[in-house]
Amino acid sequence: MIKLNTAAITLCLLGALPMSVAAQSSSVGPNQGDREFSLSGTGSSDRNLDSGSFGVSGDLGWYLSDNLVAGARQSINYASIEGADIEDDYWNGSTRGYLNYQFLDNRARPFVGGSLGGIYGDGVKDSAFAGLETGLKYYVRPKTYFIGRVEYQFFFSDSDEASDAFQDDGAWAYTVGLGYNF
Repeated sequence: MIKLNTAAITLCLLGALPMSVAAQSSSVGPNQGDREFSLSGTGSSDRNLDSGSFGVSGDLGWYLSDNLVAGARQSINYASIEGADIEDDYWNGSTRGYLNYQFLDNRARPFVGGSLGGIYGDGVKDSAFAGLETGLKYYVRPKTYFIGRVEYQFFFSDSDEASDAFQDDGAWAYTVGLGYNF
């Protein structure tokens, strides 16, 4: 009887071994060489939070290492301005490259980074901008995550204006969305 129980326990443990190995090998998040795509809702405001807009933003990135991602981002925004003498609808967009570094290897991955690109459209001065950003990716599945990001963008027409633009001509941009690594 003892040999039968020992054999049954051994078979159960050996049967569970492949499941435990599979559970350990399913990592959360990207690896070097993976790509990412995210789609987010976005909002922006001037630096005094007096006016703003909303829109969508899409990112396509490539992991240069397990924690470093470089990519391209496209945003399209809409604003309806109502004032004493003004009532109009505005569309604008921005296209930029970004580079972000993710911390930690858990489900929650904070990141910091920067971007460089251009803004164009109705109601904005077509110009270049640079930005600093921070946020959090939270993996709800091994390759699927929620993302929240805050960017501070400062606008300039040439390199001489860039240093003054950080304090005088900036805007905040916020995004919340869903992404996938592949």
